[in-house]
Amino acid sequence: MTEPQETVATEPGLALTGERTVPGIPEENYWFRRHEVAYEYVLDRCAGRHLLEAGSGEGYGAAMLRAVARSVTCVDYDESAVAHTRRTYPDLVVHRGNLIDLPLADGSVDVVVNFQVIEHLWDQGRFIDECRRVLRPGGELLISTPNRITFSPGRDSPLNPFHTRELTATELTDLLVVGGFAVSTMLGVHHGPRLARLDDKWGGSIIHAQIDRALRGEAWPDDLAADVAAITTDDFVIRAAGDDAPIDASLDLLAIATRS
Repeated sequence: MTEPQETVATEPGLALTGERTVPGIPEENYWFRRHEVAYEYVLDRCAGRHLLEAGSGEGYGAAMLRAVARSVTCVDYDESAVAHTRRTYPDLVVHRGNLIDLPLADGSVDVVVNFQVIEHLWDQGRFIDECRRVLRPGGELLISTPNRITFSPGRDSPLNPFHTRELTATELTDLLVVGGFAVSTMLGVHHGPRLARLDDKWGGSIIHAQIDRALRGEAWPDDLAADVAAITTDDFVIRAAGDDAPIDASLDLLAIATRS
């Protein structure tokens, strides 16, 4: 198992609001690592290419991609996040802009990365259209998003107040196809063996163990805090849909789509 990666502590002014995850906070570590694993997964396919991260948030993911990509351009709407990213990751090019009106030229990038963002957008179709516009022919759109079936089970509206519309794998596929993309792979993020054991330890779900205590305003027991702080990306697995990894049982979806 690899050691946990060093992370940059959050600077004052970039509050942990629940709208985005940030590195360097032990109590946030489960969600941070669950997001980070998608970036690790796509590093090889991003190597040597010109990238846009649409919705770059704190900037940690774009910084990971910059280590292998030819160039990385970031766009985010939140002014405080943009200022933080510019200070913390000076090698990145960061624009403040609306994701449904991207400040990039037609056909200017090879890859668009959009991780844990599309569920926050009101006009998801228009965003997909913008991704197609800025991508070169044959370019790739990489999207991760919570799986609605497991993230907000049995609900018409999302549990997370910052989410506008969550998607199933079928809904995400349909959205991409209508927008002019061919979905080459639909992957799912799942708990690996150690997280499965922690699920058993914490009454069936380490996620619910965290959320339930937060909703009740209870302090975490020391062993829960220690378990969450010790999670790494190796504790998650990303699998293609199949009988041994049904996509509807995944925690998050990761779609790889090609611009037609």
